[in-house]
Amino acid sequence: MTTGLDVHREPTPDGLRVLHVDAHLLAFDKPGGLLSVPGRGADKQDCLAARVLAQWPDARVVHRLDQATSGVVVFARGPDMQRRLGAAFEQRRIDKAYIAIVDGWPADAAGLIDLPLGADWPNRPRQVVDHLNGKPARTRWRVLERLQAADGAPCTRLALAPETGRTHQLRVHLQTMGHPILGDRLYAPPEAMPRAPRLLLHAEALAFDHPDSGRRMRIACGVPF
Repeated sequence: MTTGLDVHREPTPDGLRVLHVDAHLLAFDKPGGLLSVPGRGADKQDCLAARVLAQWPDARVVHRLDQATSGVVVFARGPDMQRRLGAAFEQRRIDKAYIAIVDGWPADAAGLIDLPLGADWPNRPRQVVDHLNGKPARTRWRVLERLQAADGAPCTRLALAPETGRTHQLRVHLQTMGHPILGDRLYAPPEAMPRAPRLLLHAEALAFDHPDSGRRMRIACGVPF
């Protein structure tokens, strides 16, 4: 069993970068800009799930990344594995590791953001901190490197470990912290947008117990920024 891959394999003709294949699950490196699952409309049918299903018809969606986010996405093979992996995500038995580059230099070297999140209904798909009706959301962060953007503005490479999986959790938590992710068209201020050609957020790794064998495995892929 694969216990971790730190480099990409050669992509398939349709652009899939395969990280792991076995009889029970599949893992891929989703590029930024590609939908995880189909959206509404004929122009939103090309997505990671469609490309995977074309080659592995038994693949089943378990989780997803935002369209602008790149990185590791796992699929189950068959409905039983889908239930098992889905339960592992719901019960927070999957350890997630992300890398982001954010605006500014955080004052501390590490921290925990514990702020409930909910939908900003008048401005969907935006999410907001909602202390009244929001769902619990927790994100641990750690400074990896303090940098400067091309225009001389300070920015920071962070390691992120979300303990929950709310919509746009990392993006909203970091924006609320005062350090939005560079390239975030929903949450970063306009003056920060020229500093990145894309959202600088990457799902670097997932670690979990294999749903069939129980062996611990870590699936990882390189950060493209």
